Amino acid sequence: MQITVFGATGRTGIPLCEQALARNYEVVAHTRSPEKLPFEDEQLTIVEGDVYTGDGVAEAVEGADAVVSVLGHGDGSPDDLLTVAGDHIIEAMEDANVTRFVTLVGAGVREEGESVSLGGKIMGALLKLLARDVLEDAAEHARRVRASQLEWTILRAPRLGEGNPEGDYRIGDLKLGFDAVDRGDVATCLLDRLEKNDYGEEMPKVGAV
Repeated sequence: MQITVFGATGRTGIPLCEQALARNYEVVAHTRSPEKLPFEDEQLTIVEGDVYTGDGVAEAVEGADAVVSVLGHGDGSPDDLLTVAGDHIIEAMEDANVTRFVTLVGAGVREEGESVSLGGKIMGALLKLLARDVLEDAAEHARRVRASQLEWTILRAPRLGEGNPEGDYRIGDLKLGFDAVDRGDVATCLLDRLEKNDYGEEMPKVGAV
């Protein structure tokens, strides 16, 4: 399987690429900073570009069996990063007839009519207070993905930790509240969606075991 990864040099993207290579995937990593990818592999291709401007996106997507986005907001990133980048990715995929898309957003993105635990409501209120632009961007990205013609899965994750992966995860309609999940386990979950080809046109949550 050949996959394209956006956000490949981020804290979730690096374990995602490592795990994909360990599964013997061909990985095309799109990044602004190739030097931040801490490994080389004969099955790894790096496409340098800027997903926010669309630079290199079409090149990275061409020939892929599936595309994974683990883009996230960082210091100095635009408030509409996921929305604008997502539009470029969707357009490139549709032009290249690549249909399978798995994208990662925060668990604060809700489905209409979704039942939310007390902890989830408190976390959602905090996000709206402290990171409203980030939350609104992720929600708009999810809305546009759902409106596309792609075979999509939107994985929703709570607070992300790192350095202590369990090698397993829970997925589904979870009550997460203040829970955290390791980035390595999120990477595993994302890749499993490609292998199992499940949760099509769904927005499952991922949590720690």
